[in-house]
Amino acid sequence: MGLRILQFGRSGQVGIELLARGIARGHDIAAVGRDIADLAQPERVPRAFSAAGSIDIVINGAAYTAVDKAESEPERANAVNGKAVGVLAETCAKRGVPLIHLSTDYVFDGMKAGPYVETDATAPLNAYGRSKLLGERLLAERLDRHIIMRTSWVFSAHGANFVKTMLRLGAERDALDIVDDQHGAPTSAGDIADACLAICERIVGQRAPRWGIYHFSSAGETTWRRFAEAIFADAPWARLKARINPISTAEYKTPARRPLNSRLDCAKLAVEFGIVGRPWRVALDEVLIELGRDKGALQ
Repeated sequence: MGLRILQFGRSGQVGIELLARGIARGHDIAAVGRDIADLAQPERVPRAFSAAGSIDIVINGAAYTAVDKAESEPERANAVNGKAVGVLAETCAKRGVPLIHLSTDYVFDGMKAGPYVETDATAPLNAYGRSKLLGERLLAERLDRHIIMRTSWVFSAHGANFVKTMLRLGAERDALDIVDDQHGAPTSAGDIADACLAICERIVGQRAPRWGIYHFSSAGETTWRRFAEAIFADAPWARLKARINPISTAEYKTPARRPLNSRLDCAKLAVEFGIVGRPWRVALDEVLIELGRDKGALQ
């Protein structure tokens, strides 16, 4: 039997995949965009619940994701990624429904030698990371029945992301300088959506899980430079001509600092829910095939 899911975030990378895959799995998805509940105005969150009617569970895939821009407008980032999540949690508590909320590897400072586990200390380096951590904390304070899913380096055939940027710039330029000392796992939005939906089905249909924080990313790890090289190698249809030059984070000046280590240990999710990420290269090739069929998506 399908679930009635209230989904915040309709047009983002994960939101698009959640809606399509949720419907394909037989669920009734009420997908909410900014027109109904702009999270920059947290007080508007409850109206989305009223419009949706009876629901089984909520997924929050909406977020302020402009990492560098957040340095100059932290109040907006905090409203969307922090305060609105607190209101979501309060509303879910009043309605008696659980919430799955997406968070980020950027809550860590990247100084750890190995992959981060859920209990590692958080220390965001930038305003975006601080806003996401604020959301995590408000959610944990206000709603017991919650899942926080931290993920990393999201890409898809939709929206703005590293894969589509490389395909565009690789065809336009003769050389690209790509950071080679930040380590993480590129994770497809489709895989994140599938993981969220699988958790929904377990929560509502079977038994209460261990609530709290979980990590989910693709299997394996890479750097941005090696990620770019994989994109170039696996998309011959794109006719990419640029030479890729590895550079350090110190050489690539951005308003927001990035963690050098974004690797996430996902063992807890595998044990509790049986969910294991696919190798990132497999997920990448799937997205490249989709983009190859619809080159207009690169615009």
